[in-house]
Amino acid sequence: MVIYLDVIWLLNFCFDLLLLLLTAFILKRQVKKRRYMLGALIGSSIVLLLFTPFAMFVSHPLGKLLFSVLIVLATFGFQRFRSFFQNLFAFYFVTFLMGGGMIGVHSFLQTNTVIQDGLLISQNDGFGDPISWLFVLTGFPAIWLFSKKRLGEVGAKKRQYDEQVLVEIHIHGETIRLKGLVDSGNQLYDPMTKTPVMIVQADQLMSICGEPFIELIKQSHPVEVMQKLDDRFPLLDRLRLVPYRAVGHDHGFLLCLKPDTVVIYTKTHMIQPAKCFVGMSLSGLSADQEFQSIVHPDMLDGKIIEGVS
Repeated sequence: MVIYLDVIWLLNFCFDLLLLLLTAFILKRQVKKRRYMLGALIGSSIVLLLFTPFAMFVSHPLGKLLFSVLIVLATFGFQRFRSFFQNLFAFYFVTFLMGGGMIGVHSFLQTNTVIQDGLLISQNDGFGDPISWLFVLTGFPAIWLFSKKRLGEVGAKKRQYDEQVLVEIHIHGETIRLKGLVDSGNQLYDPMTKTPVMIVQADQLMSICGEPFIELIKQSHPVEVMQKLDDRFPLLDRLRLVPYRAVGHDHGFLLCLKPDTVVIYTKTHMIQPAKCFVGMSLSGLSADQEFQSIVHPDMLDGKIIEGVS
């Protein structure tokens, strides 16, 4: 029997890489590519060690636990024990999820039927039935995509909407802090880049944009604003026009700014969205000024910087 060790190792490397990507997706961790590669390399090295005198050790549960710890540390690092165990348990959850999915789909598909004495008999070969390479190559990525989609939907349903947060916006060296409302009704995206758009009262941006600009957008249509501005306006390259449609109105455009960074402070976390636009509203968002911005719910899926005590 010929064993193509390099092919087996490469497959395990790819599968370990997918497991780590899904783990990071669940944890909402931002991980550098080289850390993913290092973690997958450590995980796939077990295949090579099975053909060495260390085979008994890596096959033992303690050996597997040690490799799991090394994989998690190499990929996610170590900040504190709570985060480490959260990473480790999430990695095991993803591993069992994918493994159980593979076994479940294989068991579902592997049903043999024969006719005996005029009766149709179904026979399942159980767990001992070998899994073909084709099934592994197609099934694993398919289950991975399916699991990621379902986990994303679960996260969206569990997300706390209509939650008040503190928003910190950094643009062109200036910083403003606002009270924000996370509103599930805000589903506005830039159609070209699929960037979520948060809404901010325009007068709150006066320290960044200047009073003349705020007066200009109050008196002119967003398209006219873009036409009237020139290179003397320092934020010209940050301006965007995002099409939108409000209830009872025809299609229009919302004037937006591209910030350097936005940080959202929830009750438990400090979150930095990967990308977003800041849309400018000429009307007040709250009659009693309880909040000055409406946060897009997808912005809560950003990088968790640290916990809020």
